[in-house]
Amino acid sequence: MEMKLWVSLIVVSAITTTALGDFGGALVKGFYKESCPLAEEIVKHNVEVAVLKDPRMAASLLRLQFHDCFVLGCDASVLLDTHGDILSEKQATPNVNSLRGFEVIDYIKYLLEEACPLTVSCSDIITMAARDSVFLRGGPWWEVYLGRRDSLKASFAGANQYIPAPNTSLEGLIINFKQQGLDIQDLIALSGAHTIGKARCVSFKQRIVQPNIHSTFRRILRSQCKDSSRDNELSPLDIQTPAYFDNHYYINLLKGRGLLISDNVLVSEDHEGEVFRKVWEYAVDQELFFLDFVESMLKMANINVLTGIEGEIRESCRFVNI
Repeated sequence: MEMKLWVSLIVVSAITTTALGDFGGALVKGFYKESCPLAEEIVKHNVEVAVLKDPRMAASLLRLQFHDCFVLGCDASVLLDTHGDILSEKQATPNVNSLRGFEVIDYIKYLLEEACPLTVSCSDIITMAARDSVFLRGGPWWEVYLGRRDSLKASFAGANQYIPAPNTSLEGLIINFKQQGLDIQDLIALSGAHTIGKARCVSFKQRIVQPNIHSTFRRILRSQCKDSSRDNELSPLDIQTPAYFDNHYYINLLKGRGLLISDNVLVSEDHEGEVFRKVWEYAVDQELFFLDFVESMLKMANINVLTGIEGEIRESCRFVNI
């Protein structure tokens, strides 16, 4: 089974290499082979250390790529601090007191600057860290395409506009993903990232009162989120196997155990049945989910990338170069 999955991922990778020419600019495999040969190893090792210290960090680093790519594109704009004319995306509603992993990226960037000054972009670090985080939690591994450059600006307004809220409807999610060049299958596959990670009570309190929720699951959530004083209490997005990247997210959806409203709508608002069928397929076939997840991650990682002489290679991921 593992060998079959590995071969299948190689096939997906080969197919995507050709497809990237249409919308991926100059991104290539092994981009740093000559200029910084240990780049991927440095990222992998330090992500592994961070995840060993804090297992939740894997989900945080994966989420960081989503929140970066959905605003302006995969350009590390999400890493910029407020400074001068830049108003940080970190302060936007979907990110403030929620998005994590910045210190891990900072430390990796510090090490890469020591090894290869002004060579490896912050946006490529995010991409590699997300891939390694998935793999370290038991998910698939895939070759990433590198060569991104970093944005010279951030978009506070874009972060508030384009990052889906935890109570977004299915129609809203479809529209949101379409704005990024992603289709319904990408939406369903990428939602599976919620097989790891946690959410705050304030993000799912409305879900507790919905009728299509498992009764025992409802009682657990009610006891945890009794009143507003517990708004920042955390609950796993996948109550069955919260530490592992697997297909239990979809199994939970079919059992009425989807934590967020934006998760549950994949099965509760799909009047045509197309989304529900794909959720069912992933619930019974983890290998299929992994294959589609990798393909969609490769696609997402190429949203509006900067390459060539566009943007810059930041010295610090928090600030544009002087």
